[in-house]
Amino acid sequence: MSGSRHDALLVDLDGTVYAGPTAIPGAVEALEAARDRGQTVSYVTNNASRAPGAVAGHLSELGLTVTEDDVVTSAQAGAAVLAAQVDPGAKVLVLGTDALADEITAVGLTPVRADDDGPVAVVQGHSPETGWRQLAEAALTLARGALWVACNVDPTLPSERGLLPGNGSMVAALRHASRREPQVAGKPAAPLLRQAMERVSSSTPLVVGDRLDTDIAGGHAIDAESLLVLTGVSTPADLLAAPADQRPTFVAADLAALTDPEAVRVRADDGWTAKVRDDGSLELATGGPGGDPDARVAALRALCASHWDAVGDATRTPVVHGADDAARRMISALGLDAGR
Repeated sequence: MSGSRHDALLVDLDGTVYAGPTAIPGAVEALEAARDRGQTVSYVTNNASRAPGAVAGHLSELGLTVTEDDVVTSAQAGAAVLAAQVDPGAKVLVLGTDALADEITAVGLTPVRADDDGPVAVVQGHSPETGWRQLAEAALTLARGALWVACNVDPTLPSERGLLPGNGSMVAALRHASRREPQVAGKPAAPLLRQAMERVSSSTPLVVGDRLDTDIAGGHAIDAESLLVLTGVSTPADLLAAPADQRPTFVAADLAALTDPEAVRVRADDGWTAKVRDDGSLELATGGPGGDPDARVAALRALCASHWDAVGDATRTPVVHGADDAARRMISALGLDAGR
């Protein structure tokens, strides 16, 4: 990666660096190599359940060189969004972990856990302990017209066992009960990424993550280039059908691409040719040797380049055909032959 092009890496955690407690293969090595090249690496997570120090401790255990200041969480962003709108010392009902409550205290507000305490706002972040009683207290507070800030609205949370319900699923329950819409602090909204940029004085960051609807959309929200890695939530089919505001600049199998993101820019690849047929479907064919040793992702980038150019800002899930046996095998490997 050219140091003059991107002055900081804003790297997602869940599904990008780790899945649950375990590092994604190659992630630690790629990030340490970036740091050794002199690049600024910030870890920007929508997960509001843990304090920055605890996150930094986990990353250190995985082998990363990191300090608490290198971690920016949606709990911090949510607290900042609230502090800008309510009076100092105001009571805020915390629907989340003690780590989120600590961030509310850190910005000069008063965390409470019950509507009877008279909160003027609700802040909601992921906690595995959130249940009906906690949601009920928040619903009562919102019914009185209180301000509502969601740290993030991710519907799922990647883990080593698969996708689990995320904060967005709990937000959806409260949204349905209250008929209210929260302000959102985390990705894809801009506050979290803006806070990360300001902390390291970045003006041209590269946003890195595994989710189109949060990480990549967040990059668009701050007018930054983005790198999607296929180690977490979003799939090749999701990418191909992505709306314009969720399309990444670069696509790679994993974080090893940080060495030279330009090599994984979404564009035609000499190893593969992709064209749009008259009926709107796509046709993939093998070409020359290609520039990316990961043929699977190179083929995907070629398909995306052709399809996105054809549909513009519109979204459409195309049928993909293979012009030869190798292309048909690749389409199957990408999971793009489902339903055909």
